[in-house]
Amino acid sequence: FKTKPGGAVERLTDTPGYDAEATVCGKDGSIVFTSVRDGDIEMYRMDKDGKNVKRLTFTPGYDGGAFFNHDCSKLVWRASRPKPGKELEDYQGLLKQGLVRPSKLELIVANGDGSDARQVTNLKAASFAPFFFPKRDRIIFSSNFGDPKGHEFDLWAINTDGTALERITYTKGFDGFPMFSPD
Repeated sequence: FKTKPGGAVERLTDTPGYDAEATVCGKDGSIVFTSVRDGDIEMYRMDKDGKNVKRLTFTPGYDGGAFFNHDCSKLVWRASRPKPGKELEDYQGLLKQGLVRPSKLELIVANGDGSDARQVTNLKAASFAPFFFPKRDRIIFSSNFGDPKGHEFDLWAINTDGTALERITYTKGFDGFPMFSPD
């Protein structure tokens, strides 16, 4: 949806099911979003008017929660990659019911068109809400990495090449959804 002058709302997609987790490129207004339109939870990019929808991801599993870097040339998102066999079959069975159960989410970085996608983390934890540092090849994110019970979420940072993992917060409770102001 986008807001028109006067406050009216215009729907930009008409896919049955899940079209969500959208973020906007500050440079050209294009939108990256998550959808089940092709039968899996994949990421797409479209123009700000909802036209020219392009699929960005093609690997079975959950891809979502993407954000652009400062110039919209890169994307970062969370992904779950079920192993072939029972794990993938379980994922696909839940998906057919409109459900997901991703407990292990890793971070992926790619070019703004989805090319050159590569996994940044290998924490075997629930890592999500990744956001680029301003004008740097570094990402801040929330994760339960380091908590044996998996309940405590703190903020972490990592370089886009997977080096220099750094814990940022140490507080009890949920630390999540970190973002930098555009200025």
